[in-house]
Amino acid sequence: MCFVVHDGQKNLLLQKRSKNCRDEQGRWDIGGGALEFGESWEAAVRREISEELDAKIIKLDFLKAFNALRNENNLPSHWVALVYAVQVEPKSVKINEPDKIDEIGWFRLNKLPKPLHSMIGHALETAEQSGYL
Repeated sequence: MCFVVHDGQKNLLLQKRSKNCRDEQGRWDIGGGALEFGESWEAAVRREISEELDAKIIKLDFLKAFNALRNENNLPSHWVALVYAVQVEPKSVKINEPDKIDEIGWFRLNKLPKPLHSMIGHALETAEQSGYL
């Protein structure tokens, strides 16, 4: 699953991926993670937000599921992205996984940092169309 973290004022929180991430190191991304066995989608988002950002969640909304097709180093992959919008208390956010996150920052859609993760576009578009960004 993946999550678009926002503050309720159309500001977006992005994370810069560290050299320890499995791919796209140094790129700005939204949050995400994998389900643990038997875990609900919402519980997984709450756990990942806690693990990555230690943030206080105000509101969590499921937005969309879509097929994510990638080809990284000539290795095709296909996974299902479950997109959530998660409003957090901005002052509670901190880097809670410094081995995976080099930097975090709040941005507006018209002023995003570069480079961006290759799969970020669809989730941001969905969050914008849904009125969160």
